[in-house]
Amino acid sequence: MQRWTLRLDGVPMHGYSGLVVPVRVASGGAAVLKLSWPHAEVQDEALALATWRGEGAVELLDHDSEDFVLLLERLDADRDLSGEPIGTAVIVAGGLLRRLAIPAPPLHRSLAAQAERWSAELTVEAAQLGNVIPAGMVDRAVALCRDLRPAALMVNEDLHYFNVLRGTREPWLVIDPKVLSGDPEFGVIPLLRNRFHELDGPAALRRRLEAVADAAGLNLELTTAWTFVRAIDDWLYFLPRSGPDAEIAAAIAAALGDERG
Repeated sequence: MQRWTLRLDGVPMHGYSGLVVPVRVASGGAAVLKLSWPHAEVQDEALALATWRGEGAVELLDHDSEDFVLLLERLDADRDLSGEPIGTAVIVAGGLLRRLAIPAPPLHRSLAAQAERWSAELTVEAAQLGNVIPAGMVDRAVALCRDLRPAALMVNEDLHYFNVLRGTREPWLVIDPKVLSGDPEFGVIPLLRNRFHELDGPAALRRRLEAVADAAGLNLELTTAWTFVRAIDDWLYFLPRSGPDAEIAAAIAAALGDERG
């Protein structure tokens, strides 16, 4: 705050891996200072925001990538898509997903590399956890990772309803992107995991997936494939942990597994 001549202007907020401090800049304008816990998923956040230049996403005012610190325009932290009707939220989020899927600058992470790791690791992880997940589902995820050939677009793998805030330059703007290069279809599963309690069974889940794909202009088959793979990975990740996340991942994988026959 001393380096950028900032002063405190509100109560700090936090998520799982970052602290956000409302501030005033030297000219008196409102902004927020975001300090993230250093980890791989956020190392390209500043680059992504600079590349988008505020079009569909929060505007980057300054940053220090070495310290994982961002100075951002201030949005309405009390208004996000989680409070909007789900039909509206899906249309807005899908439209932003499509807008932000532009040719990727050089990023640290790629979907191609992630898929290669999954093709080698998913079966091993499933065995280590006692093969709770049906072997056929894991095998299908591995086959998809080996067969799919991702594009090189910038993909936000954490675009969900809580990460879209009300703005002034545009009605809605994306925050907290976690980006990699790949297919935009890879970015859909957070829009199923979030507000999952509003879904009434597998058919409703598939309808929401189709609605997101339609709003974003995505390939439905590719959307289903990458969402299934991510659901299997989520399932394996959350199995040893308490909470409903493993059950949600299992429900998504089962619904899309049925969809694929």
